[in-house]
Amino acid sequence: MAKKITALKLQRRNRNRVNVYLDGEFAFGLSRIVAGWLRTGQELSEEKIAELKAQDGVEIALQRALNFLSYRARSEQEVRQNLTKHGHDEPVIDEIIERLNRGGLINDASFAEMWVENRSEFRPRGSQMLRLELRQKGIPDEIISSVLEMIDETELAFRAAQKKARRYRHLEYPDFRKKMSGFLARRGFHYGIIADVLPKIWEELASQNE
Repeated sequence: MAKKITALKLQRRNRNRVNVYLDGEFAFGLSRIVAGWLRTGQELSEEKIAELKAQDGVEIALQRALNFLSYRARSEQEVRQNLTKHGHDEPVIDEIIERLNRGGLINDASFAEMWVENRSEFRPRGSQMLRLELRQKGIPDEIISSVLEMIDETELAFRAAQKKARRYRHLEYPDFRKKMSGFLARRGFHYGIIADVLPKIWEELASQNE
């Protein structure tokens, strides 16, 4: 049985949502974009009401995803997890992910490149650590491998060591080597890279102390 729209009112606390009244009583709320074509006096079937509510659920999920992306770039998995946390159904999440991918608002390859560039600039770390971080973000292994091929791990280890070296400048070489090796290992650099970098950073530190 169809019901007649008797009033459409903007919500006081959220002007982007509209309260829909059917047959004189509040029935449900909709986002303004979904409610945009509704008019007072219009009749809605049960099927149409269900369709409107479904559209509203998608719109809410989309706006939530866009807000989540407004703070920084996110991987596809991060967006999925955020929408799941807020109780959105999987079909709705799939639709939002597809739309965001189509619009270029999420792109795991670009995300991985930016993640590695950011880490390399501010907190250099080895490929092992970067691979682990990107896997935790849900980035596929083939994308990770492609991105990590572009880094110079020895250069990253040297830069990481440079930032730490001042703290160890008072140490004798054996203690310096032990502490710096531990630091670089925790940053994900493997032994071969560490062994190559240590003498160079020690020499640079010694020249600064002359």
